[in-house]
Amino acid sequence: MVDALDSGSSVCKDFRVQVPGSAFLTLSILMLTSVRNPLVKQMRKLQSAKERRRQQLFLLEGTHLLESACAVNYPLETVCCTPEWRERHGELWDRASQLAVRTETVSVAALEAIATTVNPDGVVATAKRKAVDRDGAIAPSGLSLAVETLQDPGNLGTIIRTAAAAGASGLYLSADSVDADHPKVLRSSAGQWFRLPIAVSTDLKAQITRSQQLGVQVIATAADAPVTYWDVDYRRPTLILLGNEGAGLSAELLAAADRRVSIPLHAGVESLNVAIAAALILYEARRQNSITDNSLPDFKPH
Repeated sequence: MVDALDSGSSVCKDFRVQVPGSAFLTLSILMLTSVRNPLVKQMRKLQSAKERRRQQLFLLEGTHLLESACAVNYPLETVCCTPEWRERHGELWDRASQLAVRTETVSVAALEAIATTVNPDGVVATAKRKAVDRDGAIAPSGLSLAVETLQDPGNLGTIIRTAAAAGASGLYLSADSVDADHPKVLRSSAGQWFRLPIAVSTDLKAQITRSQQLGVQVIATAADAPVTYWDVDYRRPTLILLGNEGAGLSAELLAAADRRVSIPLHAGVESLNVAIAAALILYEARRQNSITDNSLPDFKPH
C-alpha cells in the first residue's frame, strides 16, 4: 500500500461545501501536494504501456470518463481530484468513492503530473484492466468488428465510439495493436469504451474461423475489391475486418474473408482513414437493418 503521507507531501486545505437544506460548511481536507509523492509517481507510470501491463491498471482522465465508468458500476482502484473539482462535482465524487478502493484529494500540480492531457479538468482515476477480454468471444449476432494491427489510439477510440453508436455487438483487436486501454483510446471513445465488448485476440484468423462456423459472414475491406461496401447484404450476422492504417489487412485475413469490399475514392485519393471507413460500413449495415426491423433497440436519429 502506498502511504499518502510519505515525503511530507500533504497539507490541510479548507474549502466550503453546501449541504442540502443548510448553509455552507467549511471542511478541512488533507490534500496531496508533492509530485514526488509515491502515489502520484505510481499513477504517473501508467502513462506507459509497460507499466499498465505490470500494474494491471489503467488511467481514467476527466469528468466524462469517470461519469461513464460510474454509470456502468465499473470498479475503480484510486480516484484523485482537486478540491475545486470535488466542490463542483459532489454527487459524482460520492458515487466514485463508493466504487473506489481509495480516494485522495490532490493539488493541481500533482494532478497534472499524473495526467496525460495538457489541461486536466480536475480528476484522474485508475482501474483494474478487467474490461479487455483476451481471446474472449464476441456475441455472434448482429454486427461486429475485427481490427488488425491498428497503431493509432485516436483511430481505435473513434472506431469504438462509432461501433457503439451503430449498435455493434463488439470488437476484436489483434494483440499487436495499440493497447485497448491506452488513455487516448478511452478519451477518443467518449466513454463508449465501457459499453462496447472488446476482446484482444492473439489469433484473429482463428476468431474468424469460429465466427464463420457459427454462421457469421466475414467482410474484408480491400482497396482493389470489385464490390462496393453498399452492395453487400448486412442483414445477417456480419463480422467486418479492418486493417492497419498504412498496410491494410494482411494477406492471411483477406484470404479468410467471405467477401471483399471497397470504398470508392475520388481520383487521386489513395486511401481513407480507417475510422472513417469503419463508420461508413457500420452505418450502411445499420441502414439496411433499420429498413427491415423497426424494433431495433435504442437506435434513434440523433
